[in-house]
Amino acid sequence: MSISTPISLSISALEDLYRTNQLTPKTVVNRIFEQIEQFDIKGTWTYLLSQNEVLAQAEKLEQLSTEKRATMPLWGIPFSVKDCIDIAATPTSAGCPDFAYQAQHTNPAIAKLLAAGAILIGKTNLDQFATGLVGIRTGYEVPHNAFVKDYIPGGSSSGSALSVARGLVSFSVGTDTGGSGRVPASLNNIVGLKPTRGLLSTSYMVDACRTLDCMSVFALTAEDALTVFDVAKGFDPEDPFSRRATPLPRPLDDYQKGQPFRFGIPAKQHLNFFGNSDVEAAFQQAVETVQGLGGECREISYAPFLEANDLLFKGPWVAERYLSVGKFVEEHPEAVLPITRDIILSAKQFLATETFAGLYAIAALKRKMESLWRDIDVFIVPTTGTAYRISEINENPLELNSNLGYYTNFVNLLDLTAIAVPNGFQSNGVPTGITMISQPFTERYLVKLGSMFHRCRVKKLGATPFVF
Repeated sequence: MSISTPISLSISALEDLYRTNQLTPKTVVNRIFEQIEQFDIKGTWTYLLSQNEVLAQAEKLEQLSTEKRATMPLWGIPFSVKDCIDIAATPTSAGCPDFAYQAQHTNPAIAKLLAAGAILIGKTNLDQFATGLVGIRTGYEVPHNAFVKDYIPGGSSSGSALSVARGLVSFSVGTDTGGSGRVPASLNNIVGLKPTRGLLSTSYMVDACRTLDCMSVFALTAEDALTVFDVAKGFDPEDPFSRRATPLPRPLDDYQKGQPFRFGIPAKQHLNFFGNSDVEAAFQQAVETVQGLGGECREISYAPFLEANDLLFKGPWVAERYLSVGKFVEEHPEAVLPITRDIILSAKQFLATETFAGLYAIAALKRKMESLWRDIDVFIVPTTGTAYRISEINENPLELNSNLGYYTNFVNLLDLTAIAVPNGFQSNGVPTGITMISQPFTERYLVKLGSMFHRCRVKKLGATPFVF
């Protein structure tokens, strides 16, 4: 196969090419760097390993015996990592060049991926200190949408989503606090799996909100995301927020084609598309598609979810951002983007009593929702109600960023699991998507259902020339 021939980097496609000796990891690496040099979207990377460094990784993998390779589920699979997650001997900047430090340790989930044979290509761009859902609040080159250059890529894990969407890696590890692992997936036509909090270790990373932060997986398909998740998960005794998965009763332990299920959508009075009729129409089509898969639709009140949304960025959880990087921001105010600086420093206004009030409010909401999960198996929402041009965000950064979180902010606060999957394209060419949400530890169920939906709605994989 010629190095100039396009290569599908979906995990299943690469595995087939390796198995039939049509490709080697070194060939894939050379092709990736050719792509990066010729076609890379600006603002994707904050730190790119040299081609020789990556080829050295591939060379070691190629020297392994066939028997050893068989024990490595990600053998030869290229990936990227959001640049707020530590990898030893590489810099971690969290989107702020002056904050960057040389990492001494590797996050345990990333270490598992490397041990499984995955090939690291580089660290990816993000909204500074993971504060934002737009993807353009960075101290590095500002990225743009993979399909329409005037539009935002979504954030905060913008570079992670772009590296996957453009076919530069097979998957990327990002983070998700209020939607960072789902919004950029939706806006770039890829899958974003936000697992249950604590199943992927959050040791050795720059915290946004430590009690809520979650590692997420971006991939071209839901199956690929699950493959990565299965490798990366595992209890970390050094992480006080790590958890062991709890077995689920049927039917939420898995999903099989034809299995009946009940799904909720927000009641009409709470659906908000911010004037975007394309996304509204696409969501209605999505509901019809899910019904066609055997789902029984039920409208539910979205009011409790909106209450939780308000608590994330208007409540005391902002104080966790100050606890993480506030000292740096105060000592180096000129190094931080003004909007990011203002958000982080605003945390100083909150009192301890407000924190406890917020904890009580979330506990009450969780209790209120226990009855909801007896009535539905999965909750389905638009991932975002609309998409914005970069210029629009620059003119009105706070309100429009908040709008992007209308359907995402509550998920980690309420300890839920979610997967964002593509749902077609708007008339302007920008992708749109839906998010399937359910109880903790329902990753496999959501992936199976999400995969069926994805295949019904969109054939194109990311912004690549490949299809299902």
